Amino acid sequence: MKHFVTNESTSNENFTHVYSGISKGDLDKKIDKLFLSSGYKMKEGQVGKASYVKGNRVLRILFGAFVKYFKFHIETTKNSDAVKVTVGKETSGMSGGVIGINQVKKELKHLASLLETL
Repeated sequence: MKHFVTNESTSNENFTHVYSGISKGDLDKKIDKLFLSSGYKMKEGQVGKASYVKGNRVLRILFGAFVKYFKFHIETTKNSDAVKVTVGKETSGMSGGVIGINQVKKELKHLASLLETL
C-alpha cells in the first residue's frame, strides 16, 4: 500500500513529503531500509533523524566530479494524522565543481521521486 500523500514543499536545498496510514516508526524503518539499499550509510543520528552519506568525501576533493559524494539529512515528524519527512542537502557539491553541484541537485530530485514510492 502506498502511503505517500503529497509533496508539501520543494526547494534547491530540501523537500518535504507527507504520508498517511503509517506510523512514524514504521515509516522511519522503511526510509532507513530504502537509503541503505540505495548505497547510503548512516553517518550520524538515529533512525528518524539522521544524516546519510554515499561516496567518499576525500576522493571527491581529490578527483572532483569523477567521484560521487552525497550527504543528506532526513528527519521525520508526526503531526495529528500525518507523518512528514524532510530531506535536506548537507553538501553542496562544490568540491566537484559545476558538475558536482548538478550531481547533488539531481540526486536530491531522485530521492524525492524515490520516497514518493513509499
